[in-house]
Amino acid sequence: MAADRLPHIVLFSGGTACRSTNLAFCAKPVRLTRIVPAWDSGGSSKVIRESLDVLGVGDIRQALMTMAHGEGRAGDVVKVCNARLTSSSEADAYTEFALYAEGRHPLLERMEPGLRGAILNYLRTFRAATGADFDFRNGSIGNFILTGAHLAHNSDINTAIFVFRKLCDIAGHVWPSTAESSVGLSAVLNDGTAISGQHRITALGEEQGRIGIREIALSAAAGASVAANEAVIESLESADVVVFGPGSFYTSVLPHLLVDGVVPAIARNVHARRVFIGNILQCRETRGLDVAQLLQAAAAVWRERGGVDVRPFTHVLANRQVLPFEKTVGAFAYLANGALEEACARIGAEAVIGEFEDPWQRGQHDGSAVADILSSLLPA
Repeated sequence: MAADRLPHIVLFSGGTACRSTNLAFCAKPVRLTRIVPAWDSGGSSKVIRESLDVLGVGDIRQALMTMAHGEGRAGDVVKVCNARLTSSSEADAYTEFALYAEGRHPLLERMEPGLRGAILNYLRTFRAATGADFDFRNGSIGNFILTGAHLAHNSDINTAIFVFRKLCDIAGHVWPSTAESSVGLSAVLNDGTAISGQHRITALGEEQGRIGIREIALSAAAGASVAANEAVIESLESADVVVFGPGSFYTSVLPHLLVDGVVPAIARNVHARRVFIGNILQCRETRGLDVAQLLQAAAAVWRERGGVDVRPFTHVLANRQVLPFEKTVGAFAYLANGALEEACARIGAEAVIGEFEDPWQRGQHDGSAVADILSSLLPA
């Protein structure tokens, strides 16, 4: 079957939580698109954003590397893009970076000249833009390359991603939900406390986590609204299944609905299935909540963003609760389903309850089981 006639699956997620589902879909006859946040404000992405005022590329790069792994791409380009600097001092980290930027790393030395030249161009563009004071420690080479491509192509992230995919020979698509460079995520807790920054929200302390999040907001420069990436709108218009989750609910899943244009684009595609996937475990953001409550929160944002005449989700996937008492994995309890049947009935969704936990990795989804269920929901 021609690629453009294959079923199109669109996954709204963060960088890692839906990795197993992404990998499982790479083995199926589908077109796959990942839509990831552009408001990552922690780790290597934080240093890059603060230095260059560009959108966070960490989740984009992680998703692209997952695509590469699922598609069996393990060549030298992918190895370079998946590398991370390990030196502990700033001086040593810069020296380590220079091995790549000057083409002296063994992986680059044996690479085909055209590919090698493109990678070196983007790394050198990145180095020239950051200046002498940039801290390269723990930096991702893939993040540096992708940011360098972003800068080299007139700050067009979609072109940068296209080039990155071609360098790595990746077929699947990955897009940030917005192409705005200065997007920030903020939250207000139930006691009125305001928290700014994705990295602070996802790292709530235990007391703040128990207080809980009342609402979140996305904003661009000077408080402006956040416009959707045109590539995302096009993907949603051709989607057969649109999936939200799994992932950190308040920082990686729900914020996508706050991007201007996303909800209307999904609502216009009346034939597509719209699926909400409940997480297996609670996290710092969702301590004490259940799937039904998170579903209600997502449905409320859907209505606020213009999805009044179309039900937000057609199906809700939730892990089967087999024991009548609380279980934990590490510091977090399993996410209970709560009054899920009633919550689904209120929004006209079908609850699909199954055994979606990976039997070998407690607390994580079985990607094959999730992909199989999602494939079964494809419109006839």
